[in-house]
Amino acid sequence: MKPDEMLSRLAPPRIGPFKQDAFGSPLHSTRNAAWLGLALGISFTVCFATGLLSHLIQHPPGWFSWPPRPAWLYRATQGVHVATGIASIPLLLAKLWTVYPSLWTWPPMRGLAHALERVSLVPLVGGALFLLFSGVGTISRWFPWGFSFPAGHYSAAWITMGGLVVHIGAKIGATRLALSRRSPEVRPEAVAAQAGLTRRGFLATVAATTTGLVAITVGQTLRPLASLGLLAPRDPRIGPQGLPVNKTAATANVVEAAMDPEYRLRVEGPENLALSLEDLRAMPARTAHLTIACVEGWSASAEWTGVPLRDVIALAGGGPSSTCRVESLQDQRRPYSSSEVSAEQLADADTLLAFELNGEALHIDHGFPVRLIGPGRPGVQQTKWVSRVVVS
Repeated sequence: MKPDEMLSRLAPPRIGPFKQDAFGSPLHSTRNAAWLGLALGISFTVCFATGLLSHLIQHPPGWFSWPPRPAWLYRATQGVHVATGIASIPLLLAKLWTVYPSLWTWPPMRGLAHALERVSLVPLVGGALFLLFSGVGTISRWFPWGFSFPAGHYSAAWITMGGLVVHIGAKIGATRLALSRRSPEVRPEAVAAQAGLTRRGFLATVAATTTGLVAITVGQTLRPLASLGLLAPRDPRIGPQGLPVNKTAATANVVEAAMDPEYRLRVEGPENLALSLEDLRAMPARTAHLTIACVEGWSASAEWTGVPLRDVIALAGGGPSSTCRVESLQDQRRPYSSSEVSAEQLADADTLLAFELNGEALHIDHGFPVRLIGPGRPGVQQTKWVSRVVVS
């Protein structure tokens, strides 16, 4: 196929319901579309990869194990996940505006390959809009839907990426040509004659908008930018004892059980234990600087004091290769009411059954009387209101 024929696929329509000059702006150009498509492809791919990583950590298959060190790694990956998702919003809107004249080309389908390209836009554009809308809703703690967000988001991500792969395959030749020196450029005098932005000005505006939007939201994870967080959904400094809370004890329906003076931590292993809070406090304690990192993009660090989980497992007869399941006082049918601790995580001395936060007894919304906290673990796996530990 000749270069001019490849570029004509994104050219303004010459036949169809609109006049030939209906889309006369030079900003509706193949070169703009190519640059925006490249940026959007990178942001979506990074967002997908970091989201997939979070899914594997929370629902690990047999071949996957997430290490506790470096402790900051999960915090970084999920900060990047939300930041690239936010960055994709202006990139997607700019890309759609740039290429929408091509939707009116005539005939609408020029063969099987063109039909496949058109059909791939349905899961690609529809999935992208769904992912960004539901993602922004979730990090803003607004849930106007009745389905499970993790399951819906995960499924839609695979569908969207499938559409992206097909679209890249269909457009890679035209994109390469549009970005090459052989691509016919709009003459500078023609651009100057148009009112409004030049092509470079348009791309610079999109880049500035994208960078600015990320800068005023990423402060919820990247603390040096906290003062710029005008649109950051969460301030990690706000909450009981200076830390945010996603689920309160009242919401989890555990207030009465957590405040019960007869509370006992049940440990089931080769030997069964029933430990009171006083028993745990009598054991050698450890203080560690650990982070709660949420898939919603915020993270916060604090000083946690408690008993290394491995010491409790050892009392119950567990060994170096032991793993365990940590269960909450919550109804075990509720999502994230328990979490698994691998042998590698269990061996880390900073994986704690914590009873103090910043030198004070845990607030009930942070998991009183005892919570699990460990390095490199997602926030949903830092189980609060621990009631039972099952050794395996």
